[in-house]
Amino acid sequence: MHSHGLHTGHGHSHAMHTGVDDPMIGMMIGWILMVLAMMLPKLIGAVEYIYQRSLKRRQLDLSVLFVLGYAMVWTVVGYLMNMLILALKEVMPQAYMPALLIGLIALIWQASPIKQHFLNLGHAHRPLNAFGYKASLDAWLFGTTHGMYCVGSGWALMLFPMLLTEGHQVAMLFVAVIMISEHMEHPRVPRWRIDFRVKLMRVLVAQTKIRLKQGSLTPKWYTSG
Repeated sequence: MHSHGLHTGHGHSHAMHTGVDDPMIGMMIGWILMVLAMMLPKLIGAVEYIYQRSLKRRQLDLSVLFVLGYAMVWTVVGYLMNMLILALKEVMPQAYMPALLIGLIALIWQASPIKQHFLNLGHAHRPLNAFGYKASLDAWLFGTTHGMYCVGSGWALMLFPMLLTEGHQVAMLFVAVIMISEHMEHPRVPRWRIDFRVKLMRVLVAQTKIRLKQGSLTPKWYTSG
C-alpha cells in the first residue's frame, strides 16, 4: 500500500492475522472491535435503565438484546464507511483531501444544533415492556434507536480518523474521549455553540486528585452526571 494512501492498514493487519485476503473483512473486524471499545462505556446508563425496569430473570438477556441492536446499527454504518474508504483509495491514492474535508465537516457538525438534537435523543429512553416477546422487542428497538441517535451525533467524528493517512490510533483515542464526554453531559437546548466536550478529562483529573489525597491511584473514571 502506498505510504500516502487512505488509512486501511488496520484492516489489512487484521486480515493477515485471520488469514483473510478480502480487505473489507479485515476492516470490518477492526471496526467492530473499535466500536466495542469506544461505545460500551457510553451504554452503561442505558443498561442500568434496562436493569431498573426489567424483571430480574430478564435483565441479562434484555441487556444483551439491547447491545446487539446497538452494535447492528454501527456495523451497517461501518460497512458503508469502509466501502467509501476503499472506493476513495481507488480513485484518490494521494488521499489527504477526504480527511481534510471530513475533518471540516466534523467541526461544523460538532457545533451544530442538529448534533445536540441527536445527543438529547440519546438521553430520552423509551418505555420498556416487562413481559414476553414485547420485552425482547422493546430491548432490541431500544438498542437500534439508541444506535441511530449515536450515529447521528458521531458519524463525522468516527469517519475522520479512518481517512487519515497516519496517526489513526491517536486520533481514535481523541475521538473516544470526545464522544464519551459529550454523552456524560446533560441535554441542552439545540443551538450553534463551540464546545470542546472534554468532561471525561475533567472527571479523570478531579477523581485522580481525590484518589491521590486518599492514598489510592485508581480514579473512578465514569459518571453519569
